[in-house]
Amino acid sequence: MSSPAQVVLPQAAASAPEQSAPERELAVLLVEALNLEVLPAEIDPNAPLYGEGLGLDSIDILEVALEVSRRYGFQLRSDDANNPQIFRSLRSLASHVAQHRTL
Repeated sequence: MSSPAQVVLPQAAASAPEQSAPERELAVLLVEALNLEVLPAEIDPNAPLYGEGLGLDSIDILEVALEVSRRYGFQLRSDDANNPQIFRSLRSLASHVAQHRTL
């Protein structure tokens, strides 16, 4: 899990692109599941989730995958070759969830 250190986002919330409703829902999931010290609305939907951008690490991504599986009823597998694209950004994750959710 991410440490409670301050997360530095690539853009200020005022200049971040607006989130769609599914992106907002996933932003809340990210903040709550990972105890991030950032408001969900401050997450740039186009910023990278892993490494730069939001600064998630591989353990964080696993936790997000578990929470997505619980909430949306489908599995995100660690051996999926598409994971770099799925977890590229909040926007790409929301798109993947919209295509595969069963709940």
